[in-house]
Amino acid sequence: MQKVIIVDDEAAGRTLIRQYLEAYPSLIVVGEANNGVDAVKIINEFRPDLLFLDIQMPGLTGFDVIKHIDEIPRIIFSTAYDQYALQAFEVHAVDYLLKPYTRERFGQAVQRVLNPEGTNIQKIQPLAESLLSGTAYPEKILVQTGNRLVTVAVADIIWIDAEGDYSKLITTKGSFLSNYGISVLENKLNPQHFIRVHRSAMINIHYVREVQKYPSSYDVILQNGDVVRVSRSYMDRIKELTF
Repeated sequence: MQKVIIVDDEAAGRTLIRQYLEAYPSLIVVGEANNGVDAVKIINEFRPDLLFLDIQMPGLTGFDVIKHIDEIPRIIFSTAYDQYALQAFEVHAVDYLLKPYTRERFGQAVQRVLNPEGTNIQKIQPLAESLLSGTAYPEKILVQTGNRLVTVAVADIIWIDAEGDYSKLITTKGSFLSNYGISVLENKLNPQHFIRVHRSAMINIHYVREVQKYPSSYDVILQNGDVVRVSRSYMDRIKELTF
């Protein structure tokens, strides 16, 4: 059994989700809320496994709710607004249901919860991109630290260091671990600012202090004093910046 909480400011939206959930007896609704403030209280009390979350609500938005809860459950956003899709996947949402949606589309989202081994970011990400083709690159992202999600300004990211399937973000405010691999981040961040210089490193060119040249490689010296090696296969990217 998995505990479910439904948060939507419209009674019809909550009713529809309850009706669709009747087909999934392992998912038990333990609470509902019609505004962001009550949502935080009920989520922290019941600690659900799955959260159906609206975005535009009185009191707190869906993203504000996430910032105020103690533990982050799996989240399926349910909203009438398509412009938040990429931001939703920044907080590692399981899916993004754009109202009005069908029972079949709802079932696809639920299956991502019931069969997580068949779901990965490469499969989820195009769902957001298909909603928001042409969307600007994000200016802020949310990253997890402990049981909290904190906001990081993309402009504050100095460089990114790959750590297995994850990435370490070195920023002006400290270091944070992203659940995305560096190749995913390379596609999500503005290539006018962030360039890959190594299979395990990407730099923000605004923080480059100098570049030291060697016969077969470069070292990029960043403004915080970190030294990032440029591998041979990525040297052309540095040369493109040379005038």
